Parts: sequence; structure tokens; C-alpha cells
Amino acid sequence: MTVTSQSPQPWYKEFWPWMILGVLASSVIAGTTFLVLSITSYDGMVEDNYYKSGLAINQVIAQDRRATAMDMAAAVRVDDLTGDVNVELSGEARPKRLLMTLIFPTRDDRDQQLILEHVRDGHYVGQAPRQLEYRWYLQLAPDIESPEWRLQGEATFPSDKAFQMKAQVPDEG
Repeated sequence: MTVTSQSPQPWYKEFWPWMILGVLASSVIAGTTFLVLSITSYDGMVEDNYYKSGLAINQVIAQDRRATAMDMAAAVRVDDLTGDVNVELSGEARPKRLLMTLIFPTRDDRDQQLILEHVRDGHYVGQAPRQLEYRWYLQLAPDIESPEWRLQGEATFPSDKAFQMKAQVPDEG
């Protein structure tokens, strides 16, 4: 009976050490990539001053209640080709200018503010800076330092229909 013995191969010629090192190296690369992304990218959804935002909620609710008491509502139409914004405002108030805030749901760097000028009885016009696409939250209020009322709505662009805006008072209870 003859036994042939093979001399063991060095570790670097084996499969298993390289597989283990490959898994570890890929974990380090993935972890470093996510660390760099988390440091360099800005999450605009998170506000810095939570306390101040919490205190401002009462003012916002008061604006919504005042808009309801004044029976305020608006129909907003945006021309997809030209970017013309037309608003028909109904209710007791007729300010000289309106401030329309377009809020993109996921990225605050896409938010926009438009100034709408009063043309005639309840009719306001303005210009959107670029063609709008996707879903947006809309807020409409007088263009003054501390507006007493505001209207809210939601719109998906492009659209041929007018979007309705109204006061949205939260339920108490």
C-alpha cells in the first residue's frame, strides 16, 4: 500500500480565504459609500428648530380658521405651455397681491413661491418660473408679513382642470 502525500498549498492559493476576504472588503466598501452619501447629501425634510415649528402650528391653525370664517376659496388654473397662473378667489378678502407657495412633497429645494397680482374682481394672475410636473401641495395667502388667512390644496401637473383650494381646519378631538 503506497500512500502519496501532497504537500499543502499555501493559503493564498486556496479559495475560502479569498471568499471571506472578498465579503469583508465589499462590506467595508459599501459601508464607506453609505457613510460618504449620508454626510454629503442634505435631507431637506428635517427642520432644525422643532420647538419653533411647534409653536407656529397655532398660528397656522388660526389662519385656516379665519379663512373658513371668511368663506374663502380659490380655483387655480395653470397653463402647461406658458406657465400662466390664474386664480379666481371667492370670499370676503381681496388683497392686492397673493403669495402662492408650491411645495414639492419630498424635496424642499424644488419648492417655489409665486406672486399673483390682482387684475379685477377676485381674479389674480402670475407666472410660474418653469413648466410644472408631478404632484405639489399648494398654499395661497395674502402677500403680507403676517397673513390672517390661508388656503391649501393639492395639484398634479400637467392638468387641464382647475384645482380647488380651501381652508383645511384640523379636527379638534
